[in-house]
Amino acid sequence: MIRGVHHAAISTPNLERALAFYRDLLGFAPIFEFAWPAGSEVADQITGLRRSAARAVMLRAGNVVIELFQYESPTPRPADPQRPVCDHGYTHLCLDVKDVDAEYQRLRAAGVVFHCPPQDIGAAIRTTYGRDPDGNVVEFQEVLDPQSPIALDLEA
Repeated sequence: MIRGVHHAAISTPNLERALAFYRDLLGFAPIFEFAWPAGSEVADQITGLRRSAARAVMLRAGNVVIELFQYESPTPRPADPQRPVCDHGYTHLCLDVKDVDAEYQRLRAAGVVFHCPPQDIGAAIRTTYGRDPDGNVVEFQEVLDPQSPIALDLEA
C-alpha cells in the first residue's frame, strides 16, 4: 500500500551551494545527514552504480522533504542548467507559498533566476518558476482559494 510521497532527491555538484539555497534561502531544515565511502556494496546495489561514494542531506519544510546528494564517485555528468522543462525526467519541484509575490521579490533580490514574475493561471492559483543554483526548476505556487481541491491544509 502506497501511503504517499516521502521525498524528492536532487543530485548536485556542490552540496554547500545547494544547502545555501534550500536551507538558508528557502528555509528548509536539515533533518538527517549521511555519507558512504566508495566500495559500499549496499549503496552500489541500491543506486545501480559501481564504487559509488556520496554525501547527502535531507531537509524538510512543512510536508516536503528534499534529499540533496553530492556524488564523489563515479564522476557525474554535468547537467544542462537551462534544461527545458519539456525534456523527459524531473521537470520541477513545486513549493506551496502564502504570498507568491513577496517570495518572488525576496528570492529575486537574493539572486534567484525566474522565468517570469508570478502569473494568474486560473482556478485561483498564482505561480512562477525559478531555478536553483544547479538549474533545477522550482515552482512557487500560491493557491488563493482554501476550498480548492489542490489547496494544502498545512496548518492542521
